[in-house]
Amino acid sequence: MKCFLNIEGIVIRLQHGLALFLILIIGGCNDIKHSSSLGDVLEAGVLKVGTTYGLTTYYNGATGPVGFEYELAEGFAAYLGVKLEVFPYYNLDDLFPQLTDANLDMIAAGMSVNPERFQRFKFGPGYQSVSEKLVFKQGKEWPRSIQDLKGKLVIAAGSSHHDSLLRLQQEDPQLSWQETADTDMEELLEMVLNEELDYTIADSNILALMRRRYPELSIGFSISPEQDVAWAVNKDRDDSLLAALIEYFGIIQNNGTLAALEDKYFGHVRQFNYVDTRAFIRSSREILPKFKPWFEQYSNDLDWRLLAAMSYQESHWRPDAKSVTGVRGMMMLTLATAKDLGIVSRLDPEQSIKGGAKYLTNLLKRIPDRITHPDRLWFALAAYNVGLGHLEDARVLTDRQGANPDMWVDVKKRLLQLRQKKYYKTTRYGYARGHEAVAYVDNIRRYYDTLVWLDEQQPQILEPETPPEITPEDSTLESDSEVAE
Repeated sequence: MKCFLNIEGIVIRLQHGLALFLILIIGGCNDIKHSSSLGDVLEAGVLKVGTTYGLTTYYNGATGPVGFEYELAEGFAAYLGVKLEVFPYYNLDDLFPQLTDANLDMIAAGMSVNPERFQRFKFGPGYQSVSEKLVFKQGKEWPRSIQDLKGKLVIAAGSSHHDSLLRLQQEDPQLSWQETADTDMEELLEMVLNEELDYTIADSNILALMRRRYPELSIGFSISPEQDVAWAVNKDRDDSLLAALIEYFGIIQNNGTLAALEDKYFGHVRQFNYVDTRAFIRSSREILPKFKPWFEQYSNDLDWRLLAAMSYQESHWRPDAKSVTGVRGMMMLTLATAKDLGIVSRLDPEQSIKGGAKYLTNLLKRIPDRITHPDRLWFALAAYNVGLGHLEDARVLTDRQGANPDMWVDVKKRLLQLRQKKYYKTTRYGYARGHEAVAYVDNIRRYYDTLVWLDEQQPQILEPETPPEITPEDSTLESDSEVAE
């Protein structure tokens, strides 16, 4: 498999070099000495990309710049063999003239392609679809159409929402709204939650992420149909950079990179459960602080918040949790696994957390080194749930079907096939409830995202008031029954 991947990489690099050579010739009108948009980038050795600060675009994380748009742009710069320079702005209105005046090579800001923008810029291929949603607070009167709006509607200045509302205003002249350049889409959603305004409009992908933090954000109706999200380039320049964009997105579409990135940022938030999200946030405030010191103590190289998210998925942080399959405790260990890990009582929360952390660490070590983060983590979590053997069966099926067995976005589709006889009868370990492993990983990712946000924004609510100790209810340990087992 390694040989195949290396050969594929060489072929892609050769194709890439040939493609850029042809693009330069075409874009330069058969004279590569003439200035072209791609030629200027290659000559300068720098790709200047404008974007906006945001949850899905670009921000500085603990380890440096992160964001879906940032990672895509980083990949494009690497494809061109140039350095990436990112110029983040606070709103799109400030970005547009920079592109028009050729101070930027392109805009990569999760920008939807509406008719008005299409007149101003050239766009690369669409790589996502979003719709615009009217958002209100859960518990308030549900607006089902523009005619139902009875309060203050505020949107972010420079957004496509302005153009959508102008079109709706032609049908309903009474429609009115305000625009702000001082507040972004995420802040406006928080203002709706705090009842500082009645409504705002948000793109569906951003709203899906925000509802994991604020489940009371509700959707009234769609302001627009689904629109493509794409990168913009200068309309007055030649098409050489645009052609390179098309080539790049074609490559990452075919090799699975785009699907993997989309899964990394959005794959786990497509399904929203209001009750579950509220219950998790409430438990994070009321129950988690008691056990947080143990999650921190035994996390070692793991993130304690990931362990806590796993534990919630396993037991909802109940030390006495037990399933029909015989797994028990906060980390739901089997009796055999507990014994292998030296755990005396699975119902002792400290021992359970210690054992679960050690078991996950062991699984991570058994994932092939060539599988990179975060995929290796999702594989280890899936193995914790369904077993390493069934995970390997799914990877074998993935390879047989021509997909990438080292990418979670491909393997999770084959985990679903382990319930189907025509597939599992060809595997080593047979039938498995692979759909449960996929849901298990998705849930943990959602809980983890929410915990990271709580820990960064409201760390005081996760702090224990007193050192953790086992209460009398928790102390009915299972050591006698386990010895009998």
